[in-house]
Amino acid sequence: MLTLKKYQKDTLEFLRLFLEEARFGNHVAAFEKYRTESAKRAAPLGYRPLEKLENAPYICLRLPTGGGKTLLGAYTISTAAQAFLEQDYPLVLWLVPTNTIRQQTLETLKNPRHANREAIIQQFGSQVLVLDIADFTQIRPQDIKDKAVILVGTIQTLRVDNTEGRKVYAHHEDLEPHFVNIPKTLEGLEKIEEGAGQETIKFSFRNLLALHRPLVIVDEAHNATSKLSVEVMQRINPACIIEFTATPAANSNILHSVSASELKAEDMIKLPVVLTEHQTWQEAITAAVKNREKLQLLTPNERDYIRPIVLFQAEDRGHEITYEVVLNYLLESEKIDRERIAIATGNQRELDRINLLDKNNKVDFIITVEALKEGWDCPFAYIFCSVARVHSKKDIEQILGRVLRMPYATKRVQEELNRAYAHVSEDSWKNAVPELQDRMISMGFEAQEANQAILPQPRLLEDYETGQLPLPQPVKVILSAQPDLSKFTREELKQVSTNQIGKNDVEYKISGEISAELAEKIILAAPKKDREIVEKAIAIQQAQQPKTPSQRGEQFQVPQLCLFVDGQWEVASKEWFLDPQDWNLLKYPAELSKSEFSIKEEANQWLIDVKDKHLTTKFLGSETLFDLRDAPTNWTINQLSQDLERKIRPPYLRQEVLLEYLRRTLVFLIEKRDISLSDLVRTRFILEKQLRDKIRSYYDDAIAKGYQARIFGTNAAVETNYKVEFSYPTNPFHYPANWYYKGRHIFNKHYYPLIGELESEGEEFECAQAIDQNMSVHCWVRNISRLDNSFRLPTSTDYFYPDFVALLNDGRILVVEYKGKPYETNDDSKEKMNIGELWETKSKGKGLFLFAVKQDAKGRNIYKQIEDKISSK
Repeated sequence: MLTLKKYQKDTLEFLRLFLEEARFGNHVAAFEKYRTESAKRAAPLGYRPLEKLENAPYICLRLPTGGGKTLLGAYTISTAAQAFLEQDYPLVLWLVPTNTIRQQTLETLKNPRHANREAIIQQFGSQVLVLDIADFTQIRPQDIKDKAVILVGTIQTLRVDNTEGRKVYAHHEDLEPHFVNIPKTLEGLEKIEEGAGQETIKFSFRNLLALHRPLVIVDEAHNATSKLSVEVMQRINPACIIEFTATPAANSNILHSVSASELKAEDMIKLPVVLTEHQTWQEAITAAVKNREKLQLLTPNERDYIRPIVLFQAEDRGHEITYEVVLNYLLESEKIDRERIAIATGNQRELDRINLLDKNNKVDFIITVEALKEGWDCPFAYIFCSVARVHSKKDIEQILGRVLRMPYATKRVQEELNRAYAHVSEDSWKNAVPELQDRMISMGFEAQEANQAILPQPRLLEDYETGQLPLPQPVKVILSAQPDLSKFTREELKQVSTNQIGKNDVEYKISGEISAELAEKIILAAPKKDREIVEKAIAIQQAQQPKTPSQRGEQFQVPQLCLFVDGQWEVASKEWFLDPQDWNLLKYPAELSKSEFSIKEEANQWLIDVKDKHLTTKFLGSETLFDLRDAPTNWTINQLSQDLERKIRPPYLRQEVLLEYLRRTLVFLIEKRDISLSDLVRTRFILEKQLRDKIRSYYDDAIAKGYQARIFGTNAAVETNYKVEFSYPTNPFHYPANWYYKGRHIFNKHYYPLIGELESEGEEFECAQAIDQNMSVHCWVRNISRLDNSFRLPTSTDYFYPDFVALLNDGRILVVEYKGKPYETNDDSKEKMNIGELWETKSKGKGLFLFAVKQDAKGRNIYKQIEDKISSK
């Protein structure tokens, strides 16, 4: 079965929570409640509904290139169907930017061996119909009733000013069965304007969509040539609109944003990009060929089959370095067999109908001119080599996106195979480093991530022999004029050199370590129009300097709180808190009270009350268009139990136990609460949510009881164990923050080069300053919540991720949790303080825990609290 990555699961969970809340009518409140911090930073504006579609949630999910947007789109169908649409089989309109992407999406959604199809089958079984939007006349009323119908088309298909003659808006007799029982007076449907049948409902695809209110998924939204047409959305009357994009517009309703670092940590992409600049295009090609040979030698050590491929970008006809020139150089100078080379241009399509992942395929080199065919994907592409003097931003982004994808989305044994490589010639790319950074930002990277992800290299082919990455190189930028070096000191001038290149270009080179003061001088010395490029080049060079403990390979280990279980010490976690003898769902009341779930029928609507929230579902003729009374009513209690079990099914319950609990609850609701079975069937989506929450509350209660007994009970066997240590990974890419600190203050002791999820001002920022400035601290980490590579302690309900963890000069560990005034004394804080102090007590003096506040009861500020804690023995 397909297993989603953590960032994919998190994205779907945020979507589910938002949609469940939005189901009660207030999309704005739901958006503000569940919008993540990273989303707020990407788009600080509040929720903006589409005009005249205020009742349709309209949100955006941001994922960088390589994040698997189409796969998430496939899983989104079930999430939205259950959480908001409340349909077993939704109608879905899947919009993509181009016909090429449309064809690729259709193929993956239909191919039983593809992950996208597997995701849909996992949710709907065989009850799925995937169609090209042009084939909409094939849809039968029975399909809409019994299948998840997914129609794939381009945005352009629907985005037209004049609907006359457009197939999707035209009258089709084939669609008549869909409108047989629809009242002629029903509002919102277009009518035939003239001729036979004038003023009757038009049997059009547009009306079919408006009638059923589809879920609209907009895939690759960042490629659309213009904003999503509000008029089109108004015409098709969607129930919900969900966009997936790498670079959302500033006014997008971004619910959640995934960082490129999170993709790297999940082995979805190759990083860093090792960039080498060469004096000539011939040198660049030769280096790329040798780079591929060295990588190929490493592949026998891998479990999976890998054949590294080089993507060459040549110039178009009429220029010097055309694909013919590159091909001839490979054949004549590098002695490459022709069968190992494929040409992919507008006229020559040697990649068509071949499988590059096939072990029998011999293609190692691909020559292209512009972008490769949209949708083309080959994770074996490792090396990008551009010799083109004129290159569009879009083409570079697309080709670079090809070499970033990780084969099999799995970390490789050989570290060199976890990286991507780029070779460019200096006469083609005057400022390769900042230009590459710009392209990565356009692909969804944050600027800081891009700085860390680009590794400039010297022109030494021997580096590929050693397998070692050499130290970052001097900053080198091509300026439009000579820089003004008059304000540099004699010592500073030793680090700076210039070299006139031709009439207009000047090479500006800076060697050695660059201080903040020198960086400012270097930037201001450049011509005004070149300063941004210089600033970017310096930022990238400084990001690569091995200044931090993680970059130097220093270990940072933290002892874990452990339980003595079955003769050995185990990390204290939820799995040990649940006593199988005590945990039995059938011991708990199988019932839902009136305050938890109730149904009342009044006139033309159902009133459903759920935990102080009120949901109204209207009958035919209202804005929802369909009547709850159309729901199937010939179900039995067992059938409804099985349907609910399939949707709830938590991992901590056996199927037969859950089925029996659900059966008992249904019997209670029917016999004790006098709710008919048919009413329960009609409201089963809301019922499922309430039962899921109820069962979870029982489970949490059992965990909490076990937690108290195991951790704080009289017979508890607990210690802070140094033999079961947690270690922060030394690879900075395995510290995947959702967003990064961007303040002006420079921290000197953070374990990683970037600081994750720290504001540039405020009380937590001041706490970080106090830790960084303490003389006893060797290094520290901003400990990110809910990250697999973060230190955590158990609580009765979840896990506690302290804000900061510091390694002291004497080897002790200082753990700091900071709380602002409103949270100092609440129950959550008390529980965290208890478990933190227990961790310290059981550490035999080697661990310190501080529950820090702005000013404590003794009048001490944060600096004094930290100092006194460290001084205590």
